[in-house]
Amino acid sequence: MIKIILTGLCVVCMFLTGCDSKPETYLAAQIDENEYDPEKWGDAYPLHYESWLKTKEPKPVDKSRYKRGWDTDEVVYDKLSEFPFLGILYKGWGFGIEYNEPRGHFYAVTDQIEIDSSRVASGGVCLACKTPFHRKMTETHGLDYLGKPYLEALDMLPEKLRELGPACYDCHLQDPLELTFKKDHLEKGLEMIGKKDPSRQELRILACAQCHITYSVPKDKNNKVAGDVTMPWRNGQWGNIAIEGIIDVLLTDEFRLEWVQEITGFKMPFIRHPEFELFSRGSVHFKSGVACADCHMPFTRSGSYKISDHNVTSPLKADLRACAQCHTQSKEWLTDQIFHTQDRTTSLILRAGYGTATCARLFETLHQAQAKGAAVDNAVYSKAKDFYMQAFLRIVFINAENSVGFHNAAEAGRVLGDAVAFAGKSESLLRQLLAGVGMDPGLEVALDLGETLNNRGEAKLNFRPEQEFTDPFGIQDKLLSEHAKGL
Repeated sequence: MIKIILTGLCVVCMFLTGCDSKPETYLAAQIDENEYDPEKWGDAYPLHYESWLKTKEPKPVDKSRYKRGWDTDEVVYDKLSEFPFLGILYKGWGFGIEYNEPRGHFYAVTDQIEIDSSRVASGGVCLACKTPFHRKMTETHGLDYLGKPYLEALDMLPEKLRELGPACYDCHLQDPLELTFKKDHLEKGLEMIGKKDPSRQELRILACAQCHITYSVPKDKNNKVAGDVTMPWRNGQWGNIAIEGIIDVLLTDEFRLEWVQEITGFKMPFIRHPEFELFSRGSVHFKSGVACADCHMPFTRSGSYKISDHNVTSPLKADLRACAQCHTQSKEWLTDQIFHTQDRTTSLILRAGYGTATCARLFETLHQAQAKGAAVDNAVYSKAKDFYMQAFLRIVFINAENSVGFHNAAEAGRVLGDAVAFAGKSESLLRQLLAGVGMDPGLEVALDLGETLNNRGEAKLNFRPEQEFTDPFGIQDKLLSEHAKGL
């Protein structure tokens, strides 16, 4: 009887609405234009909202070997302890005081509030990738917001949503609910590389690329913020934003020199979390048409509904459920393949990092000799500096990227191999210059890492030996003794 009644109702509806009517997505509530509050989006999309809220929950411990972020052990991992050579390379910069593994989207602004104040010294511009309000605030207030002290800029945001990180508004249109991107810096970056009319699958990359890209904070001659963040993509194209082109932009534009490296005295550019650039440069997954969302936001069941999982995390921490969509191998086999790549990348990171840090100490020694009147060959010095900068920016590029090489194993290996070569060439020239002024740094250069890693910043942070990554193959231990490291 019930089936007969339901059938009758369906027939009535067909006569009233017409057989050719297109089905429309049912919304539990309407979303106002320019609605930033995720709770309001949650009224319309409760399952997606509940999934997004889970980004504040810690993930299972010991799932990932190298990206131990916000896990159930609730330890905030110190990247300077994981890779001690960074203490030398970043000294004089906020990253050399406190540099933690990220806790995820929910904590994006909270992490900035809680970290050493040196990390947000540039002011409101530091919110570029953190808050959905950034574009509106920049367009409305300009440099009064971008250059305002960080906490004062934060106070300009609506109080309820002041600590809101990346949210629904960043990636979706309200009506119809389609993928998009809202960050002005990404729009301008895509213009640089001539990318127009991205496909839906490409939007599933670009929604993430709004923040998972590298950028510069433009500075004027007085080292004050001169504008919103910009992409160093001038030499790139879609699918080919190479480190060589990025470095060329960074080293030929004085407005991209953001800080002074204390050990060498050099004015330096910087590279931040370039996941998009590494992944899109010919990686196997990118060339196969795979998008970020396929791996980090796989479809999941919520009751009888299928939705994209908005609890964004590493596939490792989600038991490789995303990988199983395409790969038939076991979870154990896939995990071994990931660690296979990450072990080799980490080994090369250590090799390149310690080699570059050694050059920094040699420059320091050479500069001390120059201050006492020693004369050096300027042409050789210039070559040594150029090789050093090439090595430095390559090691920063891969070390700042969050996949430990997995997003593009071949390219990560190439970039790090070049970094090792550049550092080695710089070291040989520096030793030549030092010999020319009657100085011998010895077979091993004392890095004195304890001096750079202990008693850091407002919280007086110290090196945490239990967090240090060692070479999985034991090679770096043969190249540099613990005594020379100085920890």
